[in-house]
Amino acid sequence: MTATAPAPSTARHRAAAILPRLALVLAALLATLFTAAGPAAAHAALTASDPKEGAVVATAPARVTLSFSEQVAMGDDSIRVLDPQGKRVDTGELRDMCSGSTVRYGTALHSGLPDGTYTVAWQAVSADSHPVSGAFTFSIGAPSATSVSLPSREAGGGPVGIAYGIARYAAYAGFAVLVGACAFVLLCWRRGAAQRPLQKLVLRAWVTLTAATLAMLVLRTPYTGSGKFADVLDLTGLRAVLETKTGASLVSRLLLLGAAALFLAVLFGAYARRQAGGTDGIEGIDGTGAADRGKRAEKDKEASDLQFGLGIGGAVVAGGIAATWALSEHASTGIQPGVAMPVDILHLLAVAAWLGGLTALLVALHKVPSLEREAVRRFSRVAFTSVLVLTVTGLYQSWRQVGSWSALTGTGYGRLLLIKAGLVAVLVGIGWVSRKWTARLAEAPAVLPAGVEVPAGRVSPPSTAGSDPGEAPRADVSRETARAADPAEGAAPEDPKRAAQLARQRAARENARERQARDADPNRAGLRRSVLAEAAVAVVLLAVTTVLTSTEPGRTAEKEAGRGSGAASTAVPDRAVKVTLPFDTGGPAGKGSVRLELDPGRVGANTVHLWVESPEGGPLDVPEIKVAFTLPAKDIGPLPLVPERATPGHWSASGVQLPLTGEWRIDVTVRTSDIDQTTVQKTVKIG
Repeated sequence: MTATAPAPSTARHRAAAILPRLALVLAALLATLFTAAGPAAAHAALTASDPKEGAVVATAPARVTLSFSEQVAMGDDSIRVLDPQGKRVDTGELRDMCSGSTVRYGTALHSGLPDGTYTVAWQAVSADSHPVSGAFTFSIGAPSATSVSLPSREAGGGPVGIAYGIARYAAYAGFAVLVGACAFVLLCWRRGAAQRPLQKLVLRAWVTLTAATLAMLVLRTPYTGSGKFADVLDLTGLRAVLETKTGASLVSRLLLLGAAALFLAVLFGAYARRQAGGTDGIEGIDGTGAADRGKRAEKDKEASDLQFGLGIGGAVVAGGIAATWALSEHASTGIQPGVAMPVDILHLLAVAAWLGGLTALLVALHKVPSLEREAVRRFSRVAFTSVLVLTVTGLYQSWRQVGSWSALTGTGYGRLLLIKAGLVAVLVGIGWVSRKWTARLAEAPAVLPAGVEVPAGRVSPPSTAGSDPGEAPRADVSRETARAADPAEGAAPEDPKRAAQLARQRAARENARERQARDADPNRAGLRRSVLAEAAVAVVLLAVTTVLTSTEPGRTAEKEAGRGSGAASTAVPDRAVKVTLPFDTGGPAGKGSVRLELDPGRVGANTVHLWVESPEGGPLDVPEIKVAFTLPAKDIGPLPLVPERATPGHWSASGVQLPLTGEWRIDVTVRTSDIDQTTVQKTVKIG
């Protein structure tokens, strides 16, 4: 064939080779950053406790109870109650107090507990497989100083959490490529089963998914427990994991991957040989006689039966693997699980068909010059159908997990969902560009650079007429012709070194012919660039999806925010809180002001200093001063405080416990004589 466009320059070849690699590396790095951005957020929220967080009770409670938004798994050591010195005061026996839709667990306390501030630390595994934990304080009698520090490590965090998150991402990516590439071969390009680049892609995806599943299984014990890598060797913990819903799902996935290995053996074995050999042994049948036509029909029926069997078997295995996620994560909890789980399976299969098929198409465009144009058109239709399924199932999942417009914009899950929707829109836009390139590719004639022949045994780019993917390939040049044109293709020399050198030269020439054949068609090159851009965005989209699966759903986040706990309780101001409160008791020397300093002005222990000053600014030594802290929004307080006199006009108190963030009201009562006193107030923001 003659070329319709000049051959690209060497620099252009280098740019074409480097830019795709840079784009994929950049996308992979961004995906890793998304995955390792932080530990998995809680999915089951603590909705209530008794005593309440920050409560001050008059007498010691008999037990501590915790209520959750969804079912959780807890053990005897899941709830710990510590006194101000850090000593456990619970009995260590977990009590299941669940009833109907109420999820409540508790632990009994020892009798005769003294006054002071107590810390409750808890850890559990939510029904969607994610570890959750938290801690809060309550006081008996009055708040006191405590030596207990709240846990700084979240459940599922640390290096183990990062490793588990990477394994989750690898599992999703492996599943998408495995299922999508197989669907691309069966639905779009049957002869692709005999292509080595596609075979390598699928096998690597299978290995990735298998290895990631094994990693998640052995990391499950430290991920939900201590957070130490050494616990991967804990056989008792592994046995306990196998008894959970998540462990059963991971084991089921491994068994289904064994079935997938058999499927791949047939796909890349008997099926690939049949496609590579055309009608598999009927080349000698001329088809003119009735017997020949019967043999051809029989062979065609065998090929059709094999195609149908692979399609059904592949769909069952793919659906089963997708179900291992649906039955153990978000879809299995919350509202309408009976509807949500099948919808989630469809969603995962649509993602795989689109993104995994896109990966297979990119590899074929880059590595296989013989890719038929009809295969590209077929994938365009498959991708369009997948997007429709994704849209419908995604809207349902969004409503189910978010529930309100406020949660869509006011929670981390909602914001990530908006980012995912934006990335899907970008993918659809790039896909529209790819469809335009596909249309041009179908209309334009196939071209090859001048002087370039199709390598022996390869299929030339087809004509614009649609080709049946089951039709036998035709080589434009025979192996004998190639050998005649290239003396190096003749008999191998006796010198092994010379033979190896000639083999390398032949491989280099064949690769050069493939690259020239691939790059000669501008429409094919344009399609390859647009598909590469789709793949880069798809990698980031998959990373955001992975983060979504480990982020607290919007419905749950709003419930937890309504309770008043969460991230706000850990905020720390930049400096101490300082306020001045003028007062007038009405008696002699009854006017003045109180300067109050609360240091560090955050949740937990604080030191309070009060300076009473006369109108002239000098110290005013009053008989008595008292302080009370109240958080009206949470119905906490008043928490009384009687400071000690340090010097004339100066009072102080240490270890003042403020259990929650919010708008705290400070009431200061000043007594200037036996009968003259007043109370002044000031509201300050803590946290």
